[in-house]
Amino acid sequence: MRSGIVTLLTDFGLEDPYVAMMKGTIFCVNPASRIIDITHHITPGAVSQAARILQQAFPYFPAGTVHVAVVDPGVGTDRRAIVAVTRSHLFVGPDNGIFWPIIDAHQETRVILLSKTRYFLPHVSGTFHGRDIFAPVAGHLSQGIDPLDMGPLIHDPVQITLPVPYTRGGSLHGRIVRVDHFGNLITNIRRRDIEEFSGGGTPVVRIGDLRMEGIQKTYGETVKGEALALFDSSGYLEIAVNSGRAADRTGRDPSEIIGSEIEVSRTRGDGHHS
Repeated sequence: MRSGIVTLLTDFGLEDPYVAMMKGTIFCVNPASRIIDITHHITPGAVSQAARILQQAFPYFPAGTVHVAVVDPGVGTDRRAIVAVTRSHLFVGPDNGIFWPIIDAHQETRVILLSKTRYFLPHVSGTFHGRDIFAPVAGHLSQGIDPLDMGPLIHDPVQITLPVPYTRGGSLHGRIVRVDHFGNLITNIRRRDIEEFSGGGTPVVRIGDLRMEGIQKTYGETVKGEALALFDSSGYLEIAVNSGRAADRTGRDPSEIIGSEIEVSRTRGDGHHS
């Protein structure tokens, strides 16, 4: 069964007509479909960033939803076009690792090479497979077409390795993986990573010029203008400033924040660092 919903995630931005072209193509195939934008503001070419956001977002959609993700620096090359099918969702896009975290987490996933050109637009450009391949394929899938009709199974999808937290020298180290619209710094450190590391101590979080002691529950637990650490709605450590932008307070060039290291140490019960 299909939900009739198609989601879109790209690095296209909204200044150009590219997203609208994809939506129009989907509606031409299935006028009854419903299209929802996850985001079109992925850093250009940032496959890992897109993979993380898609992994966080897709579980909140109904079973049978088709998810189109197009962050595709290899468009027009010999990279493959695929649909990945889990027990309840379908994912359409380039085989460049963008779906690997989902494939890896759902061992039952089948990956199908999109080789049947009758499901594409009649003319496929070398620069816009989002419009010419992935959008029409998503329209057909949203109508209930069997993905196995679109090509053969493959067993070697491209894999990517996302950075994971690690401990070194008595500290927990992670990375900033995203800066959200509010200037909050989203890390790859999960709540359980902090809990396992801190034991009975108080976590002390540092990045650049910012130092925060303890993990807060809400933004309002600090005074306006003060930095804080808390867990975001997906359970990842986030650095924020109450009524401000943490991205502007690290002392680092904003263009260099994503990928930069964050350190968590801990205090013992007597207040001393360990």
